[in-house]
Amino acid sequence: MTEVRVVCNNSSGGAQLTPEEERVLIRDIAITSESKSKEGDSFYLITQRWWQHWIDYVNQDQTNVTNDGSSMLENCDTVSSSKRPASIDNSDLIYDVNSEESNVGIEIHDTLLEGRDYVLLPQEVWNQLYSWYGGGPALSRKVISSGLSQTEFAVEVYPLRLQLLVMPKGDRCAVRISKKETIGELHKRACEIFYLNLEQVCIWDYYGHRKHALMNDMDKTLDDANLQMDQDILVEVHDIANGTALSRFIRSAQDNGPTVKDASSFHLEPSKSSLSIAGGLSASKGASRGCSAEPSQSPNLTSQGPNLTYQGRELDNAYGTSTVTTRGSSGGLIGLQNLGNTCFMNSAIQCLVHTSEFAEYFREDYHQEINWKNPLGMVGELALAFGELLRRLWAPGRTAIAPRQFKMKLARFAPQFSGYNQHDSQELLAFLLDGLHEDLNRVKHKPYKKSKDADGRPDEEVADEYWASHIARNDSIIVDVCQGQYKSTLVCPECNKISVTFDPFMYLSLPLQSTTTRSMTVTVFTCDGSALPFACTVTVPKQGRCRDLMNALSCACSLKNSEELKLAEVQNHLFQRFLEDPLISLSTIKDDDHLAAYKIAKSLKKTLLLRLIHRCQEQETGDTKAAQKLKPFGTPLVSLISHDDVITRGDIQKVVHTMLSPLLRSESLRQADIPEPCSSLAASDMCHHSSSDEACTNPLSDSMNKDSSGSRAVTLFKLPLQLVEESNACIDLSVGEDKTIKLSSTSTSMLVYVDWSQELLEKYDIHYLENLPEVFKYGPVNKKARTEPLSLYTCLEGFLREEPLVPEDMWYCPKCKERRQASKKLDLWRLPEVLVIHLKRFSYSRSMKHKLETFVNFPIRDFDLTNYIANKNNTQRQLYELYALTNHYGGMGSGHYTAHIKLLDENRWYNFDDAHISPINEEDVKSAAAYVLFYRRVKTVDAISNGENSGTGHNNGSSLK
Repeated sequence: MTEVRVVCNNSSGGAQLTPEEERVLIRDIAITSESKSKEGDSFYLITQRWWQHWIDYVNQDQTNVTNDGSSMLENCDTVSSSKRPASIDNSDLIYDVNSEESNVGIEIHDTLLEGRDYVLLPQEVWNQLYSWYGGGPALSRKVISSGLSQTEFAVEVYPLRLQLLVMPKGDRCAVRISKKETIGELHKRACEIFYLNLEQVCIWDYYGHRKHALMNDMDKTLDDANLQMDQDILVEVHDIANGTALSRFIRSAQDNGPTVKDASSFHLEPSKSSLSIAGGLSASKGASRGCSAEPSQSPNLTSQGPNLTYQGRELDNAYGTSTVTTRGSSGGLIGLQNLGNTCFMNSAIQCLVHTSEFAEYFREDYHQEINWKNPLGMVGELALAFGELLRRLWAPGRTAIAPRQFKMKLARFAPQFSGYNQHDSQELLAFLLDGLHEDLNRVKHKPYKKSKDADGRPDEEVADEYWASHIARNDSIIVDVCQGQYKSTLVCPECNKISVTFDPFMYLSLPLQSTTTRSMTVTVFTCDGSALPFACTVTVPKQGRCRDLMNALSCACSLKNSEELKLAEVQNHLFQRFLEDPLISLSTIKDDDHLAAYKIAKSLKKTLLLRLIHRCQEQETGDTKAAQKLKPFGTPLVSLISHDDVITRGDIQKVVHTMLSPLLRSESLRQADIPEPCSSLAASDMCHHSSSDEACTNPLSDSMNKDSSGSRAVTLFKLPLQLVEESNACIDLSVGEDKTIKLSSTSTSMLVYVDWSQELLEKYDIHYLENLPEVFKYGPVNKKARTEPLSLYTCLEGFLREEPLVPEDMWYCPKCKERRQASKKLDLWRLPEVLVIHLKRFSYSRSMKHKLETFVNFPIRDFDLTNYIANKNNTQRQLYELYALTNHYGGMGSGHYTAHIKLLDENRWYNFDDAHISPINEEDVKSAAAYVLFYRRVKTVDAISNGENSGTGHNNGSSLK
């Protein structure tokens, strides 16, 4: 539940109060209300648009500033409209107010997001705002308990919307009800809506138009009953006279006998919207491939033959179940229904279910191995849910299964996978393997094991010691099948201390980059006014340091011996950070970052760094008059100013003039165009940063005139500069040029704003300051890039090669007694029975997630890892065979997951696309969509003779499970 930070957001005030009084009053009410929040309290939705208008209104007099300039954007720079908001208007949050579904009430749109479309206000805050402004409609929501321990509070923005279906009449009605309400309350509501007696009615969980369970536990909550948004509830009316149900022709999904034919038919209207949840998208809106579509309008449902039909098709198919008939086929060919963007889960489950070791284990009695008291596990519930789902998928039958119970358990123990948004299949797989391991860990009381340093001992001895320590704490079917071990070597860059450890792994995440370098674009600025800014693209090591980038830039921009570069990251037209540490890893610089390098003179004197941030007036048209506010734009600049002498306001004016001089338009250099002379700047001062033996090229040189002493000088006009003092006060530098600037002796920098008026913008060509390029600009993938294959072996080598640790993974050197950014080298040591390989197709940046469409040429048979094993004591080859993989098709927002699986008993490949299963040829298995690969080890072959490949191999004794 998002906190209401009124002091930073918005509120609205009444006519009797000033904006500041309204802001303070609402802030106090909000703080008091939220500190006392409890289950059952009411919160109200209010449109973000109106809320932001009110925030601007009550914060219009807030003019705080800070030294870094970042908060200036939020406070001092924002001159908000003083117009008081009109009445509250929540109409953009809701459907037609005149909805006929009175039992549902006012319906809000299914795709609303908190913070983007609406904010949540405590009831007391809403009441106060409503008393001032009126309007509406009021959209009240309750606080409910959530989380595994049910001790967390959340506002239930989207209560359950259930579709009540009365049999045999066929009447239908939607109802909104909290998932924390009981089945008894739902039973009562159903009777009130349809005017029925409680004794006359029983209700069924009717998900997918099949009877799943009789809902007769009146004290059980709807949440515990695992009801889903927009699902059907069957209200079955009984004939009290003879004690039988009038709707005898409806059979439950478990009834394998013949269905009683009935000449009657009834009309079913489809749900008003397809599956949706709070904050999520409806399944019918932008549904990915494989998701079921919403039924057509007014279908006729009749009973015909052994199966209920839906306009000539089986009823199962109308609701997204399998279209593949597997009657008489071998086990394992059962699909999973897509419950709404759950293809990521379905594909991962099918790969695990078709791992023969797991299929055999969970189809036998595994309950005795469940660790009910493991604090790291899920009290056995995840293992039970997965085991039950696996058994159903391997049971005889042909109907696709809706993994609703498993989905519920997953959301309960891993809230990140709750809801019906798309998620990462590999992230789910990692959670499942780890969670199943903890639920099935045979070790009931984990002993404490302290790892010993290698101290020059043989690797084989140290590796077995590490593995024995690991097995003493972790022993499960997951460890038996999926866990391996790799050798990790760390080398301290200072003392050359070598540390060797042997760590377990569950899967390998392999990078897809085929090169070891990257291109980086940096915009270079000169501080002495000698040149225009220019973009410079250099090639640096992919895992290099900041010093590598600085060296490349120095060569590319012909840096002089008297100059140095200051590198900065720019974000939102402000300085995000200065990259001053040469050991900063380049991996911390994302492709969508913006970098600027500034040429400054090397100086032995004491200097201050002057940071210049540009601001302009942004025009906003209100109802009565136009309002203006200052907003940062362009690229900030830096320069040096001497701190040995007294600094005056005029000195800062001179430095800024020098920085901006390359941008000055030629027509602005004419004396007639320069108003209000404030000072004369000698030509020698203009070039004081240049080396003495080189001429200074300056756009101002043509406008210089001789002053009374005979020296060449240029007449400058005053710039509208604002200096931010340490006390956060702003000093106008356009007046009193001889006044001294008071600075602390410990100051290392000063922040100055230049406020660009329209008149000033006409004098300078500022397009050089705009559109700072990204470090690397992503473009459409060309056909050549798509077709060039990347070997899986190359990806493996990229994973194993030596690389420096990133700063957040700094290593503690036992010899130096300090944390170091050591280099790290990985080697495979112990291989599992099933090797899971994750191809890292997704790269993350601050603003987005990119997908690599690289085609990886992975072997289906004879995946040979012999040469990658660091253990040299084995003479046997390590071969693997592919038996399953997940695929990801499409982009970030509309992607879809499927699985390719080889059934061993048929020796044939199948495509599992949610509920749809179809045979495929082996040559169709490989594609650029391959995401997670599942390899099974082939039984070790004959020993390598005559020392062939003797440098590789694996110990088949204690080193292999």
